[in-house]
Amino acid sequence: MDAFHSGADTLFILLGAIMILAMHAGFAFLELGTVRKKNQVNALVKILVDFAVSTIAYFFVGYYLSYGVHFFSSADVLSARSGFELVKFFFLLTFAAAIPAIISGGIAERARFHPQLIATALLVGLVYPLFEGIAWNQRFGIQDWLQTNFGAVFHDFAGSVVVHAVGGWAALPAVLLLGPRRGRYTKDGNVAAHPPSNIPFLALGAWILAVGWFGFNVMSAQTLDKMNGLVAVNSLMAMVGGTLVAVILGKNDPGFAYNGPLAGLVAVCAGSDLMHPLGALLTGGIAGAIFVWMFTLTQNRWKIDDVLGVWPLHGLCGAWGGVAAGIFGLQQFGGIGGVSLVSQCIGTLLGISIAAAGGLLIYGLLKMTVGIRLDPEQEYEGADLSLHKISATPEREVSW
Repeated sequence: MDAFHSGADTLFILLGAIMILAMHAGFAFLELGTVRKKNQVNALVKILVDFAVSTIAYFFVGYYLSYGVHFFSSADVLSARSGFELVKFFFLLTFAAAIPAIISGGIAERARFHPQLIATALLVGLVYPLFEGIAWNQRFGIQDWLQTNFGAVFHDFAGSVVVHAVGGWAALPAVLLLGPRRGRYTKDGNVAAHPPSNIPFLALGAWILAVGWFGFNVMSAQTLDKMNGLVAVNSLMAMVGGTLVAVILGKNDPGFAYNGPLAGLVAVCAGSDLMHPLGALLTGGIAGAIFVWMFTLTQNRWKIDDVLGVWPLHGLCGAWGGVAAGIFGLQQFGGIGGVSLVSQCIGTLLGISIAAAGGLLIYGLLKMTVGIRLDPEQEYEGADLSLHKISATPEREVSW
């Protein structure tokens, strides 16, 4: 029976890893559909290569920093319990690799390729594991301190803060250090619209992410005995809430309509195992509003050229999710309980601080040393031709 349970748990978490791996295709197509045609190939290549670099960084450094586990034992040791520990690494890797995938959307269309790979290695190998270890492996005694002083640890079931807020707040310094795309904001104060290049691909990316998210959230239980359908229904309700609010406030704009469900899903991750479905619906709806309002504010008033709106979507909605778990997870609001709003706020602020400081340090050093932005001619020509020597839709054949 032990072998059966180990095999079942391994298969359960493997299916979750595969679903989240598929979400990276969603990141790719969401970015591809949003950027201009001359940068579509770059979007596809970045997401794939960032995942490969993330795997190396997390395998050799990041996973050990978070959990104190390495993979330098013999294969017969690694295959114990049906290889559960190996598959657990695969599962958690897909979370870690979401950090550069999130950042990619914010810095799209003007970031250099190889410096971003260096940033990916440092973020996934060092910065992300620091907070992951604190939140999910009780590193440095912070969770014990929260438990002692406020009656509960910081609770983030599936990564509203650990993954999404960290990714969004690490992206913000990169976006600011890069500056806006050339021609985005004119000297007379006008905003030049850069509409999405392909709404069907944008929608496809959002759908892939939304479907994969049920692996992201439900399989965060990591073993079958801890799996609960409450997480699935709460994810569904938050997705619906985010969609409806975003499409209303966004005045039927398809970009808002398809980012609305993602905002709701980002926000519900933390408390999806605690909330009542109505609490999840409210959490998602508020997240949809946060995304529409803050995306519009950052783009049009603050002149922050965050191409996919990753700071509002992941950074702010993720932070809201950390706080929301401390509200709608309480029994008086229909939740299961066992959470503290103070602990949620402290944990969320800690995650934001580590991410923003790490992003500022890494991208600041890269900017001062090797540079992080394409030169004006490359940016005008587009990252596809400048970096990859091919466009997504070649208009002529080349004679060799």
